[in-house]
Amino acid sequence: MDVTLHLAQDPAADALLGRSPLAALTGMLLDQQIPMEWAFKGPRTIADRLGADDLDAHEIAAMDPEAFAALLSEKPAVHRYPGSMAKRIQQLCQYLVEHYGGDAEAVWRGVGSGTELLRRLEDLPGFGRQKAQIFLALLGKQLGFAPAGWREAAGAYGEPESFRSVADITGPETLAKVRAHKQEMKAAAKAEKAAKTTAKTTGRK
Repeated sequence: MDVTLHLAQDPAADALLGRSPLAALTGMLLDQQIPMEWAFKGPRTIADRLGADDLDAHEIAAMDPEAFAALLSEKPAVHRYPGSMAKRIQQLCQYLVEHYGGDAEAVWRGVGSGTELLRRLEDLPGFGRQKAQIFLALLGKQLGFAPAGWREAAGAYGEPESFRSVADITGPETLAKVRAHKQEMKAAAKAEKAAKTTAKTTGRK
């Protein structure tokens, strides 16, 4: 795996994401409740603090939990919730060590169908259906791994130029489009919630 990504909008961080399967998975894991660029810059920050050029699943899995949490909590923190995310990253690495010998790329290497790949991704600690579909779409659209039926398995995130997720970010312009889409989704959800609240209030009167 050696591609050019633009998810962190930081050359060093993006270079690591493009050559390291574990870094890409870790960035995807961190991508919640914080800006996308912050999340995908995380793997580079962790590697730097470990004094390494890449992340190693065996090393992270074996680290003292308190020490690893402290490493993520250093200023600037890797995530808004560094303690809980440190635990999740270690759980992911421990799973990869147990099931894939610590080789993150083995999660998708040789998989023949999008359905099977989605199942494998959903089995990863911290990866629900949505996160698994987004990462599957990232694999298909930018990381050069597109098994049969991957677009269908990725759902709406697999659609060409859908600008729904990090899978569609290739630079500042597409980042802006994805961010706009997310804001539209939040606004729609807020409006729907308000409408339901109004309906319940009206119904009680």
